[in-house]
Amino acid sequence: MLPLSIFSVNLLSDNLLLLAAALFFVAILISKLGAKIGVPALLLFLILGMVAGADGIGVKLEDYELAESIGHFAMSIILFYGGLQTSLKETRPVMRQGILLSTIGVLLTVLVTGSFIYLVYNTRIGPAEGSIMWCFLLAAVMASTDSASVFSVLRQKKLNLRENIGPLLELESGSNDPMAYILTIILVQLITGADKITGVWGTIGTGAYVFTLQLIVGVAIGLLVGYAGAWFIGKIKLPGSALYSILIMSIGFLADGLASILFGNGLLALYIAAIIISNKSSIPYKKDILKFFDGMTWLMQLIMFLILGLISRPLQMGHSFGNAIVIVLFMLFVARPVSVFLTLAPFRGTSFRAKLFISWVGLKGAGPILFALCPVVAGLQGGTDIFNIVFCITLLSLVIQGSTLPFVARLLKLSYDQDPEVETFGLELPDEMGILRDHVVTEEDFSEGDTMRDLHLPHGIRVVMVRRDEKFLVPHGSMQLLPGDHLLIIMGDSDD
Repeated sequence: MLPLSIFSVNLLSDNLLLLAAALFFVAILISKLGAKIGVPALLLFLILGMVAGADGIGVKLEDYELAESIGHFAMSIILFYGGLQTSLKETRPVMRQGILLSTIGVLLTVLVTGSFIYLVYNTRIGPAEGSIMWCFLLAAVMASTDSASVFSVLRQKKLNLRENIGPLLELESGSNDPMAYILTIILVQLITGADKITGVWGTIGTGAYVFTLQLIVGVAIGLLVGYAGAWFIGKIKLPGSALYSILIMSIGFLADGLASILFGNGLLALYIAAIIISNKSSIPYKKDILKFFDGMTWLMQLIMFLILGLISRPLQMGHSFGNAIVIVLFMLFVARPVSVFLTLAPFRGTSFRAKLFISWVGLKGAGPILFALCPVVAGLQGGTDIFNIVFCITLLSLVIQGSTLPFVARLLKLSYDQDPEVETFGLELPDEMGILRDHVVTEEDFSEGDTMRDLHLPHGIRVVMVRRDEKFLVPHGSMQLLPGDHLLIIMGDSDD
């Protein structure tokens, strides 16, 4: 058998585009399979990366820093699109719950999970000389819910949830990375001996200061860049949706970069800026722009999960899988519910069923795997074990939670059917001009005749287009309608 080392990933390699094309093509095909069998596409992307990796077909990727950089860039795009789709009107009622879950909830998850890992495994897992800190580090890496997984699964499954659960989950997953990241960095410093100068409490105090700084600067820069960007978008006139898409994306990168330079959390700033831009500005071609970011997000998710799959070593994970099963079950049925119920205890308006469902949506994904690269890059003893365990936990989380969300939502009676999507034939109108609706003609519409004027539409309602099979027809009063015709209707103010 010929060696497959020629497929080693190299940014200057002539094989890179061929390899990328093959992986993308296969990923798109298996995503269709995942939709049919109810498995999240992200899980299949991750598995594809594992199969193509060094322990599978033989594609080699051993640069952990490169993987971390690619992951951060991809997560930026995913979070930004999530922010653009976030409605402040829907999110405002659950703002406090989301913020508490992303801070206090993460801390509680780390304390409960880390204590469990230490009590059950003690020195049998991780380096014996730093086992308790190692256990809490493992818990911190897994503490946040992954924004890419939550956004993708909720929207791929088209879950419509009661009690504002959808906006709450998206807000939590979009804003809880700073707490998990800071806890991870603090614990890495403690384990590697960075505390010898300042002491343990000095390191913890520094960590608390850095977390506060990251949070405050991230929020401030997000608001500043978001409002400035919204104002600028309203003032500038550009010839088409493509340039507006690039402009909006550059504003998001500006928020990320400025916050990072000022020691704030760039992802949080980017997410907040996207929310402000989407809700506080009148974006031209908004529908086309969202389609652009939807495509970009799918590409980034595909790349990120493929890269993380490629860098993994499945043959080295055999001894980690048993530990991962025990830990993930504890997190699913104890740690996550404890943190959710304690954090949301003051909010009487959140029902018991809603808290149960929120507990179940503690999805892991690319975020925890990226955080698990930090100990590896830092050269921490046992860092590879952390990465392997977290990788296995992510696989299990996507299988168990990602595949059962619709079932659990129906079981708890928290989901409802979505209204049929309006067929607008690609036409987009500003909100102030009216509302677009579609109507399929039936025999019942012919009670007074089968022409357009026989419909006797109320004032303020006009038919602007008729689709018959694959043809688009301009309507007029004497047009004879047929059952199955699609009418595009605009509803607005009328002066007659």
